[in-house]
Amino acid sequence: MDGQPHGCLDHRTFTRWSVVWLPVANTFDAFLGRDARILGDGNFRILLLANITQALGSALVSPLLTSLTGPYGVSAAEIGLVMSVFTAPAILVIPLLGVLIDRYGRKPVLVPALLLFGLSGTGLALTTDFTVVLVLRALQGLGFAGILPVIITSIGDLYNGSEEATGQGLRFAVSGLSQATFPVLAGGLVVLAWQYPFLLYSVAIPIALLVYLRFEDPHASGRAAAGEDGAGEKADEREDTQGTIGELVALASRTEVLAILLARGLPVVAWLGFFTYNSVLVVRVLGGTPQQAGVLVAAGSVAYAGAASQAGRLTTVLGGRAVPLYGANLALAGGVGLLAVAPSYPIAGLGVVLAGIGFGITMSLYRSLVTGFASGPLRGKIVSLAEAGGRITATLTPIVMGGVIASATPLAGFSGAVRLAFLLIGAVGGLGGVLCVGVASRAVESTL
Repeated sequence: MDGQPHGCLDHRTFTRWSVVWLPVANTFDAFLGRDARILGDGNFRILLLANITQALGSALVSPLLTSLTGPYGVSAAEIGLVMSVFTAPAILVIPLLGVLIDRYGRKPVLVPALLLFGLSGTGLALTTDFTVVLVLRALQGLGFAGILPVIITSIGDLYNGSEEATGQGLRFAVSGLSQATFPVLAGGLVVLAWQYPFLLYSVAIPIALLVYLRFEDPHASGRAAAGEDGAGEKADEREDTQGTIGELVALASRTEVLAILLARGLPVVAWLGFFTYNSVLVVRVLGGTPQQAGVLVAAGSVAYAGAASQAGRLTTVLGGRAVPLYGANLALAGGVGLLAVAPSYPIAGLGVVLAGIGFGITMSLYRSLVTGFASGPLRGKIVSLAEAGGRITATLTPIVMGGVIASATPLAGFSGAVRLAFLLIGAVGGLGGVLCVGVASRAVESTL
């Protein structure tokens, strides 16, 4: 046809596609800089797709808890166990997963984790027995624990420098956008039937299939390139030598590594504290509505998604990670502090956006630093150790914050106690991070 070879684009078709695609490509280039090219990597896109499950873990269930007390026949106090049994198992399991990730590869852990997460989560729609619900949530938590460390480690395998920081930032941005979207969708579905939101968990099943079929395990590729077949004695000896617990302890004991591992869990104190007691502050202290509390969560999620996507570019523009980390930690502390003393809802919203920006940048850069502390054989273990630390702070923060509120209420009143608790988590999460970054940068300047 007009001499045009079959399967080739004619000039007019090419022009039409250019009109559509070039502005999109230019937008990504303008937003992300030269590191935007990583979005063309099929492996990276699959990791981003798998990462949307992160928003389904706690954020999907949190707005539904009040609606579930009736179907499950439990009190408001008991329904909180649905959250606790989900997060607690990961504290023990994540370090073991680090060993599995490094020994057997990324894909053999990620695929079963996605399937377990999706199947057990979907199963929640099929029962009203609260004991069964708790078992399913615990199983789902085990699957959830195996997803994030693999994604973070794989991004570290695929990229270095600012590209790796951009990759971690984009991953975190996807989490933020998903966290702003799925709870709203779940809130609409629960109006139709309490079971419907749990069907959203089934999205993890086709994602697991896609990972199995299309994801090229960077760890397995590296081992193949090095000539390791998993059966030779030299390969076994090398893996045993490099992957020992002793090496992990030695690495984690280095001053700069220990400081960043500690820092990794601190933003969670501020953000999860806000996430847990946001509705209390908005409704009972500021006199707002649950809908307004939900808007704050969405605004914060969008803010940290946008900020996280710029993490890699900031490291390039500012000549390293130190300046962005100092600024982001101060933004986190200042934002939560402003939220704590806010006299009105609009001021609280401003504080949440500022805190979201700080949270997005700090978490992206901390994770980027952690993946750079070790090469392939130890990378999965050190990432898992960092994530386990984050899980510990995530589990303890609501408990400690509740204790502070209960203890301070007789002296400062309920509103004063809530505000005090928010001031404390802002100081720990943000100012504690400034201290840790200072220790790490003094110990070894090249770290940051």
